[in-house]
Amino acid sequence: MFEASRLAAGSAEGARRAAAERDWLEVGRGMGLTVAIFRLPGTYGPGRSAFDRLRAGQARRIAAPGQVFSRIHVDDLAAGLAASIARPRPGGIYNLCDDEPAANSEVIAYAARLLGIEPPPEIPLAEAALPPASRRFYAESKRVSNARAKAELGWRPAYPSYREGLRAILAAGA
Repeated sequence: MFEASRLAAGSAEGARRAAAERDWLEVGRGMGLTVAIFRLPGTYGPGRSAFDRLRAGQARRIAAPGQVFSRIHVDDLAAGLAASIARPRPGGIYNLCDDEPAANSEVIAYAARLLGIEPPPEIPLAEAALPPASRRFYAESKRVSNARAKAELGWRPAYPSYREGLRAILAAGA
């Protein structure tokens, strides 16, 4: 999905986010403020990663064929916001994410390999007994493009995929 793609909220939460974007942009224009919108995917980093869920015994590998989502390391998120401050564009809308959307089960398996442990078994989505919010999450892919942020802000993620991000977290001792 690109920033100019039609917003098709699939949930009440999504509809509220879309309405908030419109409201912020309108208020910003009315007040002469430089307002930018940042659409953020799953955010991870030290203390909030697949490693933490694995170590706590809470990691699940849900098999949802074709389902991927974008994510961003917290350091890349901060760098994207800093790039926007350095190059403000009133009304700018940016997807800040890494370059490689992936299935959650793939990320959990990779993190387990880095820790030297067996990944949890994959559970078919239909058998996962997920709460409604999680079922909605797995109902659609969340693949977004960061091309605009790269082109307009000169931003590049230091962790272009979950692999580099997870290796950095582990190297930092988290």
